[in-house]
Amino acid sequence: MKLDYLGGTDFLIDQGKEFYRMNSDTELLGRFIRIKHQHRFLEIGCNTGAVLLYASLRKPKELVGVDLFSEVFELTKQNLERYEVHVNLHACKIQDYHDELFDVIACNPPYFSTTNQDLMNVNQYKRAGRHEENLPLSELFTSVKRLLKSNGSFFLVHRASRLNEIYQCANVVQMLPVRVSFAYDHVGGVAKTVLIEFQFTTSHECIIGAPIYLDDRNTFPTIE
Repeated sequence: MKLDYLGGTDFLIDQGKEFYRMNSDTELLGRFIRIKHQHRFLEIGCNTGAVLLYASLRKPKELVGVDLFSEVFELTKQNLERYEVHVNLHACKIQDYHDELFDVIACNPPYFSTTNQDLMNVNQYKRAGRHEENLPLSELFTSVKRLLKSNGSFFLVHRASRLNEIYQCANVVQMLPVRVSFAYDHVGGVAKTVLIEFQFTTSHECIIGAPIYLDDRNTFPTIE
């Protein structure tokens, strides 16, 4: 069994051979989220548990993970139990999931909206992790609106090139960005990734964080 290091932590994680593998976006989201001890936390698309482990560092009241594939949960449970982290796991589409409201929701969703079947991965796990056929961006925001408390926060990592579309979907459910950070491959490059904290708010103030450079780990968000 090969375990992979979870950046910025002492955690090791088994990702398996078939499942969608974590990347720099996983770490960035895990570092970006803010959670308090009294919070209920939900991750949409929890996969093998990387972001749930990041969330556990804040010691929230409850951790919940939802994923399409129940078979991934064997590894998820092993990864969390290795560090005595308890989580409630549910296998379903987030569009069909119902629960009490959450204080914090996070998601590293599929990024590609193509409907061209020839461009989609044959592996069902990687396909679901990369392509929006099971979770269009608009349906993600609709689900978040239904599951998030009125004073809660939704943390998202996505492609910076889709920023206008992201804001449009957020506006439909009356959410606004309150904190944004952009990640670049290197200084002078084009923004590759955007990290956004959304809230139900009427304030138009938004904090723009310092730029993140993927080739300089000193610029990564500090785990709070």
